[in-house]
Amino acid sequence: MSKATLAVLIASAALAACSSNSRPENPVDYVTFRNEPLVKQVENGMTTQKVIAIGGSPSNMSDLPNGGICNDYILNKDGKQQPYYVRFDASGHVDAKGFKTCKQREEDRKAVPGA
Repeated sequence: MSKATLAVLIASAALAACSSNSRPENPVDYVTFRNEPLVKQVENGMTTQKVIAIGGSPSNMSDLPNGGICNDYILNKDGKQQPYYVRFDASGHVDAKGFKTCKQREEDRKAVPGA
């Protein structure tokens, strides 16, 4: 990735941070962990079983108010650790994922309706 592209991503993240109370995801995390199986292969609509086959057992699972569940994972690369969540709707299909913990994602959802 070029430095110019990275600069645009960082600037976009900074602007997004100014426009809401939620914690923005760090684009550097995506660059660092983009080839990890959970980041690269998991897509919205996948089943819980498929995600576990790709990423293994999560470090934590939590129930969501809507009847879904959220799985926390810890990504590791070159000595750096990064939380990553995969959230499932009530039918057991991925509806969100990202570089936060499930707790952080739920706090953001409550702070910003529709997040």
